[in-house]
Amino acid sequence: MRTLKNYFIKINSIGMLIMILSIFLVTASCKKEIQQKTVKIEKHGDTAIEIITENMDFQMPDTIFSGWNTFRYKNLSSQTHFFLVDKYPEGKTSKDIEKLIAPVFESAMNLITQGKIEEGYAEFSKFPKWFNEVVFVGGSGLLSPNQVGETTFHLQPGNYIIECYVKMPNGMFHTSMGMTKDIVVLKTNSGNEELKQDVSISISSTDGIVFNDSISPGKHIFSVTFKDQIVHENFVGHDINLVKLEENANLEELENWMNWANPEGLIEPAPNGVTFMGGVNDMPQGNTGYFTATLEPGNYAFISEVPMAKKKNMFKTFLVTKQQN
Repeated sequence: MRTLKNYFIKINSIGMLIMILSIFLVTASCKKEIQQKTVKIEKHGDTAIEIITENMDFQMPDTIFSGWNTFRYKNLSSQTHFFLVDKYPEGKTSKDIEKLIAPVFESAMNLITQGKIEEGYAEFSKFPKWFNEVVFVGGSGLLSPNQVGETTFHLQPGNYIIECYVKMPNGMFHTSMGMTKDIVVLKTNSGNEELKQDVSISISSTDGIVFNDSISPGKHIFSVTFKDQIVHENFVGHDINLVKLEENANLEELENWMNWANPEGLIEPAPNGVTFMGGVNDMPQGNTGYFTATLEPGNYAFISEVPMAKKKNMFKTFLVTKQQN
């Protein structure tokens, strides 16, 4: 009897073990399926990385995938902004910008504003030596308040810093007010493919901005190819900014405003009659970035954030007209 009882106990124990194993395997299978679905959603769904600015901030994930990424930047603040992605030397963070870089720009700008041009530019010699190693790898063009811009570019794994250096009405740079953020780009690839443009733009220090100025109304994907990249007189490279121009837009005022080294450059408020709609920020030579914008009939311009943009062929106006039936 005891032997038979032990037999049934053994059978029940084995059955219980089988049941537990079955539950574990089903649970693991479901978990794996959920993980696979999650990865699928992240890699093949709407993978745009959302960045929101409400004040002097970048609300976005701290870590993102490497490879091709689309950044959907929503400027919900009352000021003009952009975002620029910087590759700083190993070990440097946004704190180094706030402590060692921004104060030099502030001091230089204060002197320039006072008319002490030579003294102002002399301040830039106070940058730490490693600042020459900083590489700008892309970002959005300028965005007016309540505008949304989409910019796409390729990122290698590593640590990066995002910043905006538009100026407050008192001349203070947004970076000095904490508008920086550290992000980590993972080794895991996004799986996103490079976009296909319907409007091609190239930019270089020799030819300026080159594109087919016959652009129809509607949504477009613009590619921006950097044939070269140089450091201009204001210590930044060339980029592309899309601007909608109203009838009261003053083109000379806009050109001067796009040079931050001018006392009134990149300072809030932006010139009347212009709406910034995004674009592609500084990128190294040979790189291509993309931006998406919907154009209504009207007057527009592509302009770069450089001194004497028109003389350098980096301020090009164009007209979008209604299509004829």
